[in-house]
Amino acid sequence: MRLTAEEVQAIKAAARRAFGADAVVRLFGSRVDDARHGGDIDLHVELPATVNFSSAKEGFLDRLFARIDPQRVDVIATVKGATPRPIEAIAYRDGIVL
Repeated sequence: MRLTAEEVQAIKAAARRAFGADAVVRLFGSRVDDARHGGDIDLHVELPATVNFSSAKEGFLDRLFARIDPQRVDVIATVKGATPRPIEAIAYRDGIVL
């Protein structure tokens, strides 16, 4: 996994504040593979139906970039128990829970 311990902690803390304690965050995409280089940070958040993802996402990114250098971060979400879209299925299959 190509994230520093500081980045992982910042992601987890920002997610907890923005999406709630029940949210599960996964890293997926190229940053999962230590042999690859570059790439943005692809995150999948599994959250309760009570969370409005669109409004919470902005707060998440603001909190995250207060702790780490701004960079390209893509965030997708699935409501717990919902049928995942194809990209979300990839995150479930290949992602690493942070």
